[in-house]
Amino acid sequence: MEAIENLMSEHRTILAAIEALVAFSDSVRHGAEDRPELGRFVRFIKEFADQHHHGKEEGLLFEAMIEAGFPREMGPVGMMLHDHVLGRRFVATLAELAGQAAPWGHGERERLVVAAQGYAALLRAHIHKEDAILYPMAAQRLPPPLVARVEAGCAEADLAAGGARAELERLAGELVRRHVPGLSAGARAAG
Repeated sequence: MEAIENLMSEHRTILAAIEALVAFSDSVRHGAEDRPELGRFVRFIKEFADQHHHGKEEGLLFEAMIEAGFPREMGPVGMMLHDHVLGRRFVATLAELAGQAAPWGHGERERLVVAAQGYAALLRAHIHKEDAILYPMAAQRLPPPLVARVEAGCAEADLAAGGARAELERLAGELVRRHVPGLSAGARAAG
């Protein structure tokens, strides 16, 4: 399925940005303070990883899988939805810290590190489960009419995102180049 290939490509962009977030959190642990930069990470995560990518999964792929007989509350779809909720909690902490007017004290720095590294660990495992288990299940078990609906819906979402999506991919590339310059171009996916 082309939609699944595109979702997996988005995973590579998200993973690269997550490596940059971890590197950024390490610099914060050692005294750096850059709320605007944290705000750029939060923007990428909220707008690209959550609204765009998770939006397509939740609104199209997972709904098709549920219609095909996968349970919503448990099993692979339920687990992925639960992971999305947990991820949003980590991101809420990061957003709160990015918007804080006062300088970060030791406690805020630790909260940032815990949230950034917790989010990274969650998403690494989550993406692995989707790429290795959930997406192949969907490709094997969705009937052709549901596949066609997912393909059309994902294509429409990508078209609607257009320039905004390209801008967010550029942002991911900038974050990666700034915080993990040694990350290979192949893993960087976000030019």
